[in-house]
Amino acid sequence: MKRQTFIKKTGSVLLGPFVALSCIKKSDDQSVTPSTASTSGTCKVGDTETDGPYPLYNKRDASITHTDITEGKTGLPLSMAITIRNINNNCDVVPNARVDVWHCDKDGYYSGYVNQGYLGNQDNTAKTFCRGIATADASGVARFQTIYPGWYQGRVTHIHAQIYVGGQLKLTTQIAFPEDLNTAVYNTDLYKAHGQNSTKNTTDSIIRDSLSNELATVNANQVSGGYDLIHTINIAV
Repeated sequence: MKRQTFIKKTGSVLLGPFVALSCIKKSDDQSVTPSTASTSGTCKVGDTETDGPYPLYNKRDASITHTDITEGKTGLPLSMAITIRNINNNCDVVPNARVDVWHCDKDGYYSGYVNQGYLGNQDNTAKTFCRGIATADASGVARFQTIYPGWYQGRVTHIHAQIYVGGQLKLTTQIAFPEDLNTAVYNTDLYKAHGQNSTKNTTDSIIRDSLSNELATVNANQVSGGYDLIHTINIAV
């Protein structure tokens, strides 16, 4: 895919609208169980995307090395199971891979920065909500508990992810959401104050050319009242 360039900013950043596409399924429990079977066919490395504008590298430490990354933020529960596979080993899973994720809260604001959005200015420089680091288990799966992301102007709903193996960065990418599901979520009481996002997967300048690799499977969870996200990221080790 075409690598995108995004300007990183460390000061006040203007935030505003975003949205995504896939089928919505229903789950009766809160466990997220991705397929961990090794594939015998070919697989290709995931698309490289921008890490900006809110990567917060100075807080990538033990303080965010946890699986529950909500830190008190309200929103619909989202359980994530991200499987890491190695294209150089018959697409087999990668145990002990480090997975870093970060995304905005339900109102489109990021932790670690001064944000300007539909609720006005927010100084979140001392906060680390919706950021986390987890290690993939023996099945190559890293898990996180968070909330369904909101949106900000010019971007579709997304989660940032970086994969490290042996301390080396292997891939910086993003995870997209089903557009029909975004619409449904943003109509709920928790999210509707911000309204719907006008940016779609197919118009987002970063994700539109890499949907085949970056679109997650998201299932409704009847127990939590939220959603389960299952996604696979392929890297080259």
